[in-house]
Amino acid sequence: MKKFFSFSILMGLMFTTISACAQGGGDASKKPSPPAKATETIASGATITIDYSSPSLKGRTIGKDVEPKKGQVWRAGANDATVFEVSKDVTIEGKTLPAGKYSFFTLDNGDDYTLIFNKTAKQWGAFSYKQADDALRVNVKPGKSDTSVEKLTYTISKAGVVTLAWGTLKVDFRVK
Repeated sequence: MKKFFSFSILMGLMFTTISACAQGGGDASKKPSPPAKATETIASGATITIDYSSPSLKGRTIGKDVEPKKGQVWRAGANDATVFEVSKDVTIEGKTLPAGKYSFFTLDNGDDYTLIFNKTAKQWGAFSYKQADDALRVNVKPGKSDTSVEKLTYTISKAGVVTLAWGTLKVDFRVK
């Protein structure tokens, strides 16, 4: 009886583990906001990597139906907060950011955007964001693109220009 009981528990644990793995698996690229990455080594020799989840507009309006919304800190992507990593100390819009990993947020102020590099690199969305943990904040003027970009996209040029593009929103900043 004791062996049967132990066997039953073991089989139950195996079934639970297999079920959990099956539910958690799947192709991440087929998620509504799939993971994406932009990486570039810029002229100064620093490597910039941006890990983010890329939401789609799906007919929604930025600022009304989806983030970024004026006056609210945005995780600059979907799911986990966007992670901005630099391999060397850099300057962003003339201000120093030490080498390391940071969560990256934006704040739409209306006329400009505050770019926020937060020391807590791993966090879910902007729900646990704490301004006291900011490593750097810089302000930049947003632009408008002539064509709409369906999926949030980051690009990094060799010259160190980082671009966030979504819908007709275009936010550029310089990294040296």
